[in-house]
Amino acid sequence: MQDSLKHLYDPLVPESDPVFSEEDLASPKKTVRLQERRVAVEGGGCRKPRLNRYALGGAILASTNSILLGYDIGVMSGAVLFIRESLMITPIQIEILVGSLNVVSLIGSLASGWTSDWIGRRYTIVLAASMFLIGALLMGLAPSFTFLMAGRVVAGIGVGYALMTAPVYAAEISPAMTRGFMSSLPEVFINVGILLGYVSNYALSGLPVDISWRLMLGLAGVPAIAIGAGVMTMPESPRWLVMEGRFEEAKRVLIKTSEDEAEAELRLSQMKTNIVVDGSTGPASARRWGQGVWKELLWRPVRPVRRILIAAIGLNFFMQASGNDAVVYFSPEVFQDAGISNKQQLLGVTIIMGLAKTFFAFASALYLDHFGRRPLLMLGSAGMAVSLAGLGLGSKIIERSGSKPAWAIALCVVAVCADVSFFSIGLGPITWVYSSEIFPTRLRAQGTSLAIAVNRVVSGAVAMSFLSISRAITFGGMFFVFAGIMGLATVFFYFFLPETKGKSLEEIQVLFENEDTASS
Repeated sequence: MQDSLKHLYDPLVPESDPVFSEEDLASPKKTVRLQERRVAVEGGGCRKPRLNRYALGGAILASTNSILLGYDIGVMSGAVLFIRESLMITPIQIEILVGSLNVVSLIGSLASGWTSDWIGRRYTIVLAASMFLIGALLMGLAPSFTFLMAGRVVAGIGVGYALMTAPVYAAEISPAMTRGFMSSLPEVFINVGILLGYVSNYALSGLPVDISWRLMLGLAGVPAIAIGAGVMTMPESPRWLVMEGRFEEAKRVLIKTSEDEAEAELRLSQMKTNIVVDGSTGPASARRWGQGVWKELLWRPVRPVRRILIAAIGLNFFMQASGNDAVVYFSPEVFQDAGISNKQQLLGVTIIMGLAKTFFAFASALYLDHFGRRPLLMLGSAGMAVSLAGLGLGSKIIERSGSKPAWAIALCVVAVCADVSFFSIGLGPITWVYSSEIFPTRLRAQGTSLAIAVNRVVSGAVAMSFLSISRAITFGGMFFVFAGIMGLATVFFYFFLPETKGKSLEEIQVLFENEDTASS
């Protein structure tokens, strides 16, 4: 088995220490400090991992791109109320308008793996911000539904690029002990963006109809400019630099993102061992990474890669099959159906929902490296199943009651807030963290882009069919379906996703070779 994986994984050294190479083991002074640090953290010792400020700064700058997606999700939920009135569009056109961004982002998701391997993670993030800027301007100035859709297409491609590249960059620049926090920052910023979108809806709802939605959508161009400029100040991913054969540059970045030079040298040594393309590294060979990668992923993948694909694609499928994006996009319609009719009241309730999402996303990010991925993921998915069942029950009671009892309306509001909160604890941040850390370095960009492509297709399908299916089986029936899906998701996570807390990216791959690690 190991011989067939030499181009993907670090060679396994004696069982006494599977983390370090034999050369590293021969230098105890070089590794003892890292070993003590890891034991203290994994064993619940008093020493907690320290956040490296340089790595944190880079992860934050990369993750701010996610604000743009979050803002679009939040602002579109309120903007459609005014677009419908201004452009006189049908419910089917609303579904297409809302869901098209997620479907089109499939293009960016699939292209991002090749692009980020070719021009680097950093410039790919700048490309994503530029495309979103163009899309925001097109949407804000749109004179018709067709023009508005053109803006959504451009912005959607930018979203696809950002969704893959930001968590991959954060994972590659982060030390192992704080990677969970830094890789979950994209989800935190998505929720910040959603909250800003809700606030924008509420603040601009008093303007004339034809102006309000244009400002809501066009304002997304402002942070896109700032993000594109800010990203240029951050370092390139050290793993990408090693792929390019730029070892001295990679070492300089690693020294700044590690606690000391010994740790930086050890991390560089592991990366060099792990990244081997046809027996060589360097710019020429690195640019050929697209060749053969898809074959290794999809055509007779070795067993560990097959297990990684099942875990990553399953996780991304359930993230969107949970219906979270549909609940966020169409929350005003859900609350309107529940009996809240005033537009400002509708948008005010969405702000409460946005605050809940943002708080729990940040809390999850803070504790992800302490509790681990699996416990928070299963807590979140089980909590969503219960919350969605409660939302379905409340909706059914309101549907069957002509008076719309206040307690049932309150149950729906609380259940929606609980649902998005549990999503922010589990599936929201952990999907990006887990997807970006489990693939081998050679396959990481393309593998992550494939998983996120599945994510985008399912998200678009749910968003574009949510209202139509809900009209057929009612909102209550739809939420019961989502509750059942989340019950299945909890079982899937238990059996197929091993814990990755505290392990280096090179070390994680060994987990998927072991039969007994999936449910531990």
